[in-house]
Order: sequence, then C-alpha cells, then structure tokens
Amino acid sequence: MSKLHVPFAVADITTLARSLREQLGKLDHSPSHVEMLNMLARANGHANFQHLRADAQAQSRLSTTPPEERVDHARVEKVLRHFDEAGTMIRWPSKTNHQTLCLWVIWSRIPADQRFSEREMNQFINESHSFGDHALLRRSMIDAHMLTRTPDGRLYRRIEKKPDPDALALLASIAQRVSA
Repeated sequence: MSKLHVPFAVADITTLARSLREQLGKLDHSPSHVEMLNMLARANGHANFQHLRADAQAQSRLSTTPPEERVDHARVEKVLRHFDEAGTMIRWPSKTNHQTLCLWVIWSRIPADQRFSEREMNQFINESHSFGDHALLRRSMIDAHMLTRTPDGRLYRRIEKKPDPDALALLASIAQRVSA
C-alpha cells in the first residue's frame, strides 16, 4: 500500500502561526507527532488531521484535472533580471539552471518545424540578446537539446518540447513586461 500524501496549504501564514502559538501555549509538554498534525489541521480550519486527510482524499477522487506543477517563483524572478524591458537578454547568467531557463526565451522566438541556415539561426539568436555571443547561446541550446543541427552544421531546427513550468512562468512574465 502506497503512502498517502496529504497536501497542506494555507491562505494566510500569519493566521497559521497565531493558531499554532496559541495551541502550543496550552500544552505543558512537547507535542507528539500526532498532536502536531492535529494542531496543523486545526490551524487550517479542520477538526483534526483525520478530517484534513479525508478532505484531501475526497478532493483527489473528485478531481479530474492533473495536479498543477509548481513554479519556483524566486528562480523566475532572479532569471527575469537578465532581461530588459523589451524582453532582450542583456547578460548571460553564471548559474547553469538560470542559463537553461534563459534559453527557453530564445527557443520560443524561433519558428517551429522549419530548418534554418546557421546565419538565419544566428539572426534569431542575435535579435533576442544584446551581449554579442550568439555562438555561446547556439551551442548551449544544442547542449540543452533545444536545437538540433545536421552533422555538417549547415542546417538548424528547433526541437519541439514542452517548456518546464518555470520556463512557462518566465515567458509569461516577459510577455507581460513587453506588453506593459
């Protein structure tokens, strides 16, 4: 039997903290694991942990949509700093996971299902950044399996795949910034 994961989210963390402080203040001992679960459940508006778990199970059975993938908003905000108000990448991040996220922006600007010469691909890349190193970006996109090229390096094509949730959030933030 697999372990049931019980999701826990609160609308207001200050209310949760206040409720936990009040409940802990009434105890004269350190709470056990079950007591702590019950406190968290009560702080979230449930009678106890069993009620919270039953609610989560029922919600899971009734839900027909797949669970939403989480976005690392802090990461997206940090990566967004590498783009100007026009959505142009102004510098190459030092962190690899930030670099990959930046590449999704360039990838999204390359037309799908078309082959391009190296010169044409460089033009797409140059229109998306301002620091003058299209070769670095092109190689990085090939290494990240976002682009493919023929063995002789004459033709390039965008590889179609779904960006991860952070990349989608970054693309939405840049689009919002550009349209504002």
